[in-house]
Amino acid sequence: MVEINSRKVAIVGCGFVGSASAFALMQSGLFSELVLIDADRNKAEGEALDISHGLPFAKPMQIYAGEYRDISDAAMVIVTAGANQKPGETRLDLVKKNTDIFKSIIPEIVKYNKNAILLIVANPVDILTYTAAKLSGYPENRVFGSGTVLDSARLKYLLGEHLGVDSRSVHAFIIGEHGDSEIPAWSSANVSGIPLHRFCEMRGYFNHDAETRKIAESVKNSAYEIISKKHATYYGIAMSVRRICEAVVRDEKSILPVSCIHHDRFGVSEIALSMPAVVGKNGVEAQVPIELSEEESQCLMASAATLREVFDTSVKL
Repeated sequence: MVEINSRKVAIVGCGFVGSASAFALMQSGLFSELVLIDADRNKAEGEALDISHGLPFAKPMQIYAGEYRDISDAAMVIVTAGANQKPGETRLDLVKKNTDIFKSIIPEIVKYNKNAILLIVANPVDILTYTAAKLSGYPENRVFGSGTVLDSARLKYLLGEHLGVDSRSVHAFIIGEHGDSEIPAWSSANVSGIPLHRFCEMRGYFNHDAETRKIAESVKNSAYEIISKKHATYYGIAMSVRRICEAVVRDEKSILPVSCIHHDRFGVSEIALSMPAVVGKNGVEAQVPIELSEEESQCLMASAATLREVFDTSVKL
């Protein structure tokens, strides 16, 4: 058995998201070795060279283009490969194209490495996380998706802007699908321990329903807006990938809304979606049962049902 190198990471897919994630991880200092894999070997080599040329300004690291056999000792394998979301296209529209891609990628990963943590970033991330778990046979705690980590960051950012406070002091989650049926968990949102509605009133805002609806819509439509303006989103998700890797590599036990498979929890079963979870060196180490209102619980179950229907009708494993 090959010994796992805790300082080695692999990225499969060197498009916008994969290359931006590689750049973010190079700057993080979390890893000492990074292998890039892409169907277009020249693309992987070009990205590896470009990022490597900045290493004199960062920490020592080996960055190179490789093959699947080069991931045998990687502690984490990050999968960003897949078709891009186009203007006017939903994440769920990508299902068939990207599940077909995963049917070729995941078996290759498993062939060379059965002990890594598998982080799924490609969209639709919830469907692909469930697909990767089933195709890989990995323990479910070691296969999870970036989920709504970015959506939750967008929510915190917009709330911070709205309230005129540091977004790092805002504690709020988007849960459910990373997509159109996502749910802002307003009932548990707070600013440094102060319930959100109370903090809003402290800042002179009293029209809660209208404002929260507006902010929730802005979060949900953020990706569509960015894609319409610059044709792709990649910086925000790259920083989300870095944050998730930090939690794993440093065994932080951080609570992040990653996408993982649920079994009869929160009224959800046999599908992957996002709820807050403890993330550490073993991947998803525990799920966190945050308080939800009746309406939020119903919306979460509806989101799960949407994902389950898409999987059952579009994915053939």
